[in-house]
Amino acid sequence: MSKQFIGAVDQGTTSSRFLIFDNEGTLITFYQVELPQSNPQQGWLEHDPMDILDTVLECIDKTIHRFELMGYNVKDIKGIGVTNQRESAVAWNKKTGEPLRNTIVWSDVRTDELVHTFKKKENSHIVKDLSGLDLTSYFTALKYRWMLDNDEEVKKAVKEGTACFGTVDSWLIFKLSGGQAHVTDVTNASRTLLMNLKTLEWDSQLLEFFDIPKSVLPELCSSSQVYGKVKLDIALDGVPIAGCLGDQQAALLGQKCFDKGEAKCTFGTGAFMLFNTGTKPVTSSHGLITTIAFKLGENEPATYALEGSMAVAGSSLRWLRDNLRLINSMEEVSDLAEHVADTGGVYFVTAFSGLFAPYWRDDARGTMIGLTSYTNKYHLARATLESMSFQARAILEAMNQDASTPLKVLKVDGGVSNSNIAMQIQADLLGINVERPSMRETTAFGTAIAAGLAVGVWKSVHELDGVNVKGITTFVPNLIESEREDRYNVWKKAVESSLHWTDDVEDDL
Repeated sequence: MSKQFIGAVDQGTTSSRFLIFDNEGTLITFYQVELPQSNPQQGWLEHDPMDILDTVLECIDKTIHRFELMGYNVKDIKGIGVTNQRESAVAWNKKTGEPLRNTIVWSDVRTDELVHTFKKKENSHIVKDLSGLDLTSYFTALKYRWMLDNDEEVKKAVKEGTACFGTVDSWLIFKLSGGQAHVTDVTNASRTLLMNLKTLEWDSQLLEFFDIPKSVLPELCSSSQVYGKVKLDIALDGVPIAGCLGDQQAALLGQKCFDKGEAKCTFGTGAFMLFNTGTKPVTSSHGLITTIAFKLGENEPATYALEGSMAVAGSSLRWLRDNLRLINSMEEVSDLAEHVADTGGVYFVTAFSGLFAPYWRDDARGTMIGLTSYTNKYHLARATLESMSFQARAILEAMNQDASTPLKVLKVDGGVSNSNIAMQIQADLLGINVERPSMRETTAFGTAIAAGLAVGVWKSVHELDGVNVKGITTFVPNLIESEREDRYNVWKKAVESSLHWTDDVEDDL
């Protein structure tokens, strides 16, 4: 059989990419472009939706050019998938296709006051019961609500019946399909606070709770089906758009965590640990989110996951570079951290905009403790890497309690996972093996799997069991248990020190 190929749009918080994989799961080529960001006010983070689209189109064009220079034919690309930064909110005009305002990014905290307002409502318990999610500024419905309350263009479009709301996947599929498809998949929808986790439909009670009209929302679909075809004057014109997953669920699929009990952690701008719990949702009682892992076909059952997320991971390295000017490149952090055997007693809680799982504290702020005259930049670099590992440890403990099955191996990917010392620290502080695949483009590969299944490149995920198994690096814990526990106990004290730094804390916090 001749080679077949699948393309993958990977649209993230800080960059956009387009990658091409063959039917054996091999990465053929890709192109990446940095995505501009804006901070209109403290705690706000926005993207121009046209920048999102333009960077994706540039990546497609450059990748296809490279692909053809390698001797391949674009006609052999059987479909494309889209994976995206989740929870970010986009609003556009369905008639003109023009954005109504800037995208509000997932980590934006302008909705903190709204969170407190909605938490005080008598029936606020329905949010967790129906959506599986906690009421925090992280999720999309509150961003939609903010737009409806504060943006005149959005209000006008809703009144005229021309408004489309969606996460970034919806925006990209709408534009790539020439305005033919206003859709999202259940993994992205499960991050909005508006989808019923069991029925996999927009929930009337949740829509009423947040006062969001169903008419503005996209059609709900599975993660693996043909949503439409590319209808743009680009090389991919006519190619089926056939896969769609939020980036963390895509990484779970790309790490081949197909079965119950498998887990991965992606260390990108933030860090996200997902644990496959099978075809039944598991409700967390330890601060985790219940979410959809994937739904690989219209008539296939959904697979669920527990998720723990931290808002700050790789972005802490960017902070060292751009704000403190401690380093010239984020890669330098590993070199600095290797100069010392420990942090010299320094603990860094990177709660720049609060703490996510399992703490869920929007009153937390970045806190560095244990500083002495002995402290130097090497200690700070190592403490920054350790902060990710301690937060991952807290999430892992919650997962082990909720799932009742202790995790024995954690699969890792994302930019920070390229650092050997960061992953060794991770293994040391978790006390379990950490596995890093040789091909680390697992997020894009996950959506390529979904698209490939929809267009018949693969019949089953288990055709991919043998893919990307060579060259796995395993990091084995070196710390003795007593030292690991002692350090983790100090970390918990550091977290306590990071709390109560805002004035608008709920009385019950």
